Amino acid sequence: MREYFENKSFENIDFFKDDLAVADYEECTFTRCDFTEANLNNFRFIECKFIGCNLSNAKIESAGFRGAKFFGCKLTGVNFTTSNPAMISLHFEDCIMDYVSLARLHLKKIEFHNCSLIRVFFDDADLSSSKFISCNLENAVFGKTNIEKADFSTSYNYTIDPQNNRIKKAKFSSSGLSGLLAEYDIVII
Repeated sequence: MREYFENKSFENIDFFKDDLAVADYEECTFTRCDFTEANLNNFRFIECKFIGCNLSNAKIESAGFRGAKFFGCKLTGVNFTTSNPAMISLHFEDCIMDYVSLARLHLKKIEFHNCSLIRVFFDDADLSSSKFISCNLENAVFGKTNIEKADFSTSYNYTIDPQNNRIKKAKFSSSGLSGLLAEYDIVII
């Protein structure tokens, strides 16, 4: 029988050394825990909070993250495309998410606040009505991505090809126009 934990707090635990039980975690809080390279395959995190945790290169095949919120976490190299697509809704604040893959996922209304999203893969994802608030999107990859009604107005360093993505009613700042016109090799002053 699968274990179930509800409203439990986990603090300062190194889950690479101390295995976390494969289970369902509902409304649990993980504070300053180290999940670096941890095997989280088949775990389910429902309405959980991760605060100041390191999940870099964690393995999350078939893992569920429904209503998961990350605050001040490092998630470098995490491949969310291998997680359970039927159980994914995420929120990120003040996170380092460089080299993460969110490709092919349906993440409508996802929010990123003050995150580093360097070289994140958003290919074929549905990010419609999402918010990218004060995020660094340097070398982020958008290809056949639905970003309709998404808000990029305070983010920077993005390069998005309007002909290769769905951008209707997306919001961009005038200072970010060069990222939309990069393909045309023109100089904007």
